[in-house]
Amino acid sequence: MKIAVIIPTLGRSEQVARLLEYLGRQTRLPDEVILSVPDATHVEFPDGRAFQLSSVLGPLGLAAQRNTALAPSLDRFDIITFFDDDFVPSTRYLEQIEQHFAENDDWAVVMGRVVRDGASNAGLTWEDAGAALRDAEGQTPSGPSVVDHVGAYGCNMSLRASLIGDLRFDERLVLYGWQEDIDFTSQMRSKGRVVCVTSIMGVHLGIKVGRVSGKRFGYSQVANAIYLMKKGTVPASFVLPLMLRNVAANLAKSLWPEPYVDRRGRLSGNALAIAHIAMGRIEPEYILKI
Repeated sequence: MKIAVIIPTLGRSEQVARLLEYLGRQTRLPDEVILSVPDATHVEFPDGRAFQLSSVLGPLGLAAQRNTALAPSLDRFDIITFFDDDFVPSTRYLEQIEQHFAENDDWAVVMGRVVRDGASNAGLTWEDAGAALRDAEGQTPSGPSVVDHVGAYGCNMSLRASLIGDLRFDERLVLYGWQEDIDFTSQMRSKGRVVCVTSIMGVHLGIKVGRVSGKRFGYSQVANAIYLMKKGTVPASFVLPLMLRNVAANLAKSLWPEPYVDRRGRLSGNALAIAHIAMGRIEPEYILKI
C-alpha cells in the first residue's frame, strides 16, 4: 500500500522541520510527504531526507489546505494520513497504520491514541513528546485495543483513499476550521468504521503560535457547532455537549483565566455567536470579519 502524509501548515517552518526529522525515523517511511501551504515562504526543504517531499499552494485555512493536497493525491495513494505540524508520531506509527488497513477492509478512518495533548494546557515541547512516547511504549494500554468514534481527531488521522470519492473538507469552516475534522470523518462512517487503535501512539504538542484570536475561536466554538448540527453531518448528541462545555469553561475561568488562553476573548466570541444564532444567522465564516 502507498502512503501519503499531508501536513497543512502556516508560519511554523521550524516545527515542520522537526516533524520531518521524526518522519525520517519511521520504521515504515511514507511514500511521499506533502506540505500544504498558502505560499512558498512557509516551506523549507531539508537536505538528505529519506522520502519524497513536495508542496502544494492554495487558499489559506485548514479545510482549504487539506483539500488542496487531498484532491491530487486520491489516485496516487492507498492511505492518506493527515498530521498537524505539531503532532509527533511514534516510530512505528505508519507501519501500524498500513498493517491495520490491510487487515481490516471495513475500516475507513484510523487515528492513533494521543498519549499527551498540549492543546489542553500551555503546550508541550519536543522533549516532552519524546519522554511521553518512551513512557507510553513501555506500558500496556488498558481497555479495548480498538474504539469506534463519531469522527477522528484531526491532529492525526488516516483515510482509506478509495472510499473518499467526492467528499471534501467544508471550506465554510474557515481559518482554524474548528470541528472540520469531525465533520469530514463522520461522513466517512457511511463507508466504513472510524476507529482509534490504542497501540498506535503520538503526542500533540498544542503549540500556540499561529492560532486564531480568542474572540474568533470563541465564535467558532458556538457557530461551527450549530452549523454542523443543522447540516446534519455531526449528531447533536456529540456537538451540543461539546459546545456547552466550552462555553461553560470560558464563563467559569474568565475571572481567573490561564495565561495561555484568552478566556475573555473566547467568551466574547461565544456571546456574539449566540446573538447571531438567536437572529437566525448561522455563518461560520463570519470570523473573517472579526
